[in-house]
Amino acid sequence: MLDISKSKIIREIVQCFANQWSRPSYSADWGDYISFAQRLRERADDKGVDLLLVDTGDRIEGNGLYDASDPKGKYTREIFKEQNIDVICTGNHELYKQNSSENEFLEMVPSFQGNYLASNLDIFDPKTGERVPFAQRYKKFTTKNQGIRVLAFGFLFDFTGNYNNTIVQPVEKTIEEKWFQEAIRDREVDLFLVTGHVAIRSEEYNAIFKAIREVTWDTPVQFFGGHTHIRDYKKYDSKAYALESGRYMETVGFQSITGLATGGKSSSKRQTFTTSESPTFSRLYVDNNLFSFHHHTTLNSTTFPTAHGRNISSMISSARKALKLDTQFGCAPIDLWTNRAPYPSNHSIFSWLEQLVIPDMVNDAERKHTPRIVIANTGAMRFDIFKGPFTRDTTFTVSPFSTGFRYIKDVPFRMADQLLAILNNEGPILEQAAPELKRWMLAPPEQMSIHKDIISSSPEVPYHDNHPHGQIPLSNQRSLSPGYTTVDDAGSDGDDTLHSPLSFYRVPNCIEARMGFPTSKAKLSLDAITDEDTEPKNVDVVYLEFIQPWILLALRFLGAEYVEGDTEAYMEGEDFTTMIARWVGKYWKGDC
Repeated sequence: MLDISKSKIIREIVQCFANQWSRPSYSADWGDYISFAQRLRERADDKGVDLLLVDTGDRIEGNGLYDASDPKGKYTREIFKEQNIDVICTGNHELYKQNSSENEFLEMVPSFQGNYLASNLDIFDPKTGERVPFAQRYKKFTTKNQGIRVLAFGFLFDFTGNYNNTIVQPVEKTIEEKWFQEAIRDREVDLFLVTGHVAIRSEEYNAIFKAIREVTWDTPVQFFGGHTHIRDYKKYDSKAYALESGRYMETVGFQSITGLATGGKSSSKRQTFTTSESPTFSRLYVDNNLFSFHHHTTLNSTTFPTAHGRNISSMISSARKALKLDTQFGCAPIDLWTNRAPYPSNHSIFSWLEQLVIPDMVNDAERKHTPRIVIANTGAMRFDIFKGPFTRDTTFTVSPFSTGFRYIKDVPFRMADQLLAILNNEGPILEQAAPELKRWMLAPPEQMSIHKDIISSSPEVPYHDNHPHGQIPLSNQRSLSPGYTTVDDAGSDGDDTLHSPLSFYRVPNCIEARMGFPTSKAKLSLDAITDEDTEPKNVDVVYLEFIQPWILLALRFLGAEYVEGDTEAYMEGEDFTTMIARWVGKYWKGDC
């Protein structure tokens, strides 16, 4: 929420509409969020200030409500439209597939009636085939209560993994275009609002900031970012700041700006600040739960909910029942972490995958007698597994991508043996050969911004043993629940709730499992064995479909000229998400 002059801006990354993750600290759903926004708007109107809602993309994938429906998004698009958002843009997830980008273009863009912005994104119109802007490039508007003149943009980072029906123009090229240069030269602007699915500490945002400052050195600029899944706040100069509000609807980011010019175009009403004065910027990261919402609205469980919010929560509940998202596949005996436990370790989700799940589940009957190396990227796993019920919804939360496996048959073992090391350690070399294949695309997104391990000295407390309300009153520091402890350019006071700090361990880009390797020469024909150590001569290289470009590039680096035509589907019709669910049903049977 944005506090301009006294006004407020909120920014939210959404990948989960109904937070059912056994984590009370982040348990509010989309209906609760609608009530929260409405109550804050009411307060803003009463005080004569302005509240704007901003969304920076990635509204699909990562929850059963989207992924389990047929077609995907059948329920979530209608639910999402119910929030009154002032500025909205796309993320990269909306663009991976043709149908998801077309659904966004044909349904979501019109629903937000000019508030949806796409400054550097085009699409080939599915009705005409013509290349057109995905949405309008920018928007100028005046806030209703104070008459603050806002010029807003909506950017996407320099993304190259989109389906070929969309075109993402690099940001540095976009800001050279005539329309952008003319827009930033508008002198009747009180605030530049740059919304984007862009890391706030990125070359893209640095370029936009520089372009604006080259033509107007004193107009305040507020950036809202996303994509890297962290809470962060950056100071560009005394009149320009950027806020990123985390991931997966865990955080409602609140940005306040006081001291902007007000009064719109009316000279009799306009109040301006002198060049020696600077507006005051501040931020707050709000844990997404009703305890926080009640606190910040000074309401309670009776007075807080709105009729609209309750209706949307009811819609969510009905959709979950229709999709049977609470169907339990098994009971997880321990917590398994993406980044909270070191890899390898017994609590690493990646150790669990490579030691138990992949060896048991990834086996094509037609190639079962051939040794194989199976490679998966760690970024394919998007969330932790908590001790307790593992449901249909859990499956999509943990592994949301409907990607299957492909393979290259009979690759010389001496080459296949080196693939993992190249994928994990030779990223810069591969990027020089193919700049569009970025290393960060393989690993968890958080690692784009967290470059070394963060090891907490506090005892780790499992989420499922949290305080019953998910939060502890600020005066009680004896037993804090685990959560965000953010340090950013404004200090360490941004989190609205005290938590015990969490550890963060970086993980490799990829992991592998090796199956079907002989333990003696008797296991394979003699021509398949190269030495007394029972090393196979050739192996099948099996990998998640998403990482095929990196696999082919790494093999070329090793001197093997494999191309896409040399690859085939492995276990055709199966996908990684379904395999995980089947494994859980097989080995984690029983109720919790």
